[in-house]
Amino acid sequence: MTKKILTPLFIFFAVAISFYPLAYVFADMRMGLLASKSVQLLSDGIWKFGFYTHILLGGLALLSGCTQFLPKLRQKRLALHRNLGKVYVASVLLSGCAGFGIAFAASGGLMAQLGFGTLAILWLFTTVQAYQSIRRKNVAQHQNWMTRSYSLCFGAVTLRLWMPIFLGALGMSFDAAYPIIAWLAWVPNLAVAELIIGYRAR
Repeated sequence: MTKKILTPLFIFFAVAISFYPLAYVFADMRMGLLASKSVQLLSDGIWKFGFYTHILLGGLALLSGCTQFLPKLRQKRLALHRNLGKVYVASVLLSGCAGFGIAFAASGGLMAQLGFGTLAILWLFTTVQAYQSIRRKNVAQHQNWMTRSYSLCFGAVTLRLWMPIFLGALGMSFDAAYPIIAWLAWVPNLAVAELIIGYRAR
């Protein structure tokens, strides 16, 4: 029963947030998180390239990655599963590298920058491990690394769930909340991934 409730929610949030980056393309450049950025940073061509690479390909990773956890797709459309997996890996490599680059300019100071920088490194590392595992035909290890990788990718969702809680319900300022959310967006996700991996092993 829990699985039947959580799985649709998981897919709903993954799909919904995967299209969220398009708002930055078609809406006001100063919307959302960008409202905290300086005019100088927003006019920096290198930063803008890194930002849009990160969010657009991150959205593609979020969308393609959620399909990798659908058992029926793996069983009935293995070729499609593999191709979507390749899309996920390529998206992560580009988005993760760009995310690491723009992490140095993250709002909220050093703690936020460290949080997002660490996330980018772990996201890249777990994804490469997942890819190498399946290349070695170690399916169990591949599933475990993909679970870790996507839990980090899902930080794009949990970040946007924590924001209204901290800013609205708790009434914290953005500057105070964002360094916390920079870690809270992904550390609990990774902990849940480890619990799932442990449960799967048992």
